[in-house]
Amino acid sequence: MPTTQMQHKTPEQQIHISALSAIVGASNVLTQDLQPYELDWRKKFEGRALAVAKPKTTLEVAALVQYCAAHNISIVPQGGNTGLVGGGTPDLSGTQLIINCSRMNQVIDVDLINNTMTVQAGCILQSIQELAANNDRLFPLSLAAQGSCEIGGNISTNAGGVQVLRYGNTRDLILGLEVVLPDGQILPLLNGLRKDNTGYDLKQLFIGAEGTLGIVTAAVLKLFPKPSATVTAWVGLNSVPAAMQLLTLIKSNHSESLTAFELISRRAHELVLKHIDGSREPLNDSHPWYVLIELNDSQNQERLQEALSVTLMQALENEMIDDVVISQSQQESRNLWALRENITEAQVHDGKNIKHDVSVPISLIAEFIENADAQLELAFPGVRPVNFGHLGDGNLHYNISPPLIGFSEEQWMEQWEIVNNIVHKQVARFNGSISAEHGIGQLKRDELVNYKSLVALNTMKLIKKALDPKGTMNPGKMINSA
Repeated sequence: MPTTQMQHKTPEQQIHISALSAIVGASNVLTQDLQPYELDWRKKFEGRALAVAKPKTTLEVAALVQYCAAHNISIVPQGGNTGLVGGGTPDLSGTQLIINCSRMNQVIDVDLINNTMTVQAGCILQSIQELAANNDRLFPLSLAAQGSCEIGGNISTNAGGVQVLRYGNTRDLILGLEVVLPDGQILPLLNGLRKDNTGYDLKQLFIGAEGTLGIVTAAVLKLFPKPSATVTAWVGLNSVPAAMQLLTLIKSNHSESLTAFELISRRAHELVLKHIDGSREPLNDSHPWYVLIELNDSQNQERLQEALSVTLMQALENEMIDDVVISQSQQESRNLWALRENITEAQVHDGKNIKHDVSVPISLIAEFIENADAQLELAFPGVRPVNFGHLGDGNLHYNISPPLIGFSEEQWMEQWEIVNNIVHKQVARFNGSISAEHGIGQLKRDELVNYKSLVALNTMKLIKKALDPKGTMNPGKMINSA
């Protein structure tokens, strides 16, 4: 290995790097220019790694982990590094090895009779979606980072997204896993069975575990028939209770075809119109709230459009909603979805805000928003909540922008703990969760003790201790195992 790659390494670290290089090849062990791997997507967490190892196969992952276990080197599993809670970022010690699985990007099998796809952990989500579509199938996991996030990371965080209402979280889309355990053993659970009643369902331990129990190296994914008809509607209405009424109506009339039901506040919508080039207001007038609805089905396109149109006309006649536009083409549908999917980018352009990914029972969402908004206004007059999210499954992205007067961006971000305390207390009051789909990572690790029962936390620690007795697999993430 060139001496320039060994700069700032102790003799012992140089020995480790040489040994790791012998496993995956010197060109696949990076020791310089590591910021893309050491800095999280939000640029909130930054660490220093011993190195970044990029294996190509499960056997290489196992060999890396075995070496690290033998030498007490902590490991940080990493995929596309698109996580939002610092779960894939090393600490500042410079002693942790990042095992980045991006080179493990092979499709192992597509079984159209069993409706499954078996893939390595480094496959990009959008590539999986496209391959499924090319085979007249659907892989329904869909989220904003799908062009760069990897399925191993999706599995490790139990990613949600916009189609959870119909298809469930990532957990519901996984039939089998292959996992390298903290001692380097390979756990072979890579089957496509819908029924397997031979003991504990071990794969579930690793879905949502954020790499703290092992490294997911491959998975068997569920596929579904590709819908032949899709229709999207953008609805303007006056209140969140009205949106909840509409959700009940849509579920009653279209329960088998309802794929997405997204809630968007006027403030969130205005940010997109302001900051995203090409964005256009779909309706004639502005409204306090909007809902994006999508149905897909195997029936005729015109029939599905007509069915949704009849339901929404009923909602208009009953004054449940104020206005609506229904897509007449795939391009119109994409344009409507862009108004929802570009909210996060628009917020980046608008300035720093304090983000929350929370869930409460669907029936309590309106009351939660009302109370949380009121408590924040008392604490910070003029505060600007930016509400949007997956109303159909109770998941809100409740992001708080500062008052227009009185706070610089830096001063507002210093209020993080106060704002979190207000919001999360309201979440707890309404029997919700402080993390609906983004995970815990480093961001919410210390808060978790305030919102999860002691029995649950101790059980998690017992599982961690049983599988990772040395505590070397993604330490400091999700729970303090001490």
